[in-house]
Amino acid sequence: MLDFLARLLGRESPGSKNIAKERLRLVLIHDRADISPQLLQLLKNEIVAVISKYMEIDDKGLEVSLEHVDKQVALVANIPIRKMKRVANI
Repeated sequence: MLDFLARLLGRESPGSKNIAKERLRLVLIHDRADISPQLLQLLKNEIVAVISKYMEIDDKGLEVSLEHVDKQVALVANIPIRKMKRVANI
């Protein structure tokens, strides 16, 4: 009920504001990098597949994004590692 009143009065929760701002930032970066969200998802899947051969990773904390740094676009990956595998899964 309070959420409804807050939206009615024009006040958004800080969480939704930050989420919307982050989504807009990602859309702008995708546009500037000329890469589609589908291509970024494919790239993310392939990176995860390769790293998973050598390490056990936490999929829930996985983040792969593009960031604009000094007039260039950077691929940034935050991949939490649970443990190293003794033998690679080839």
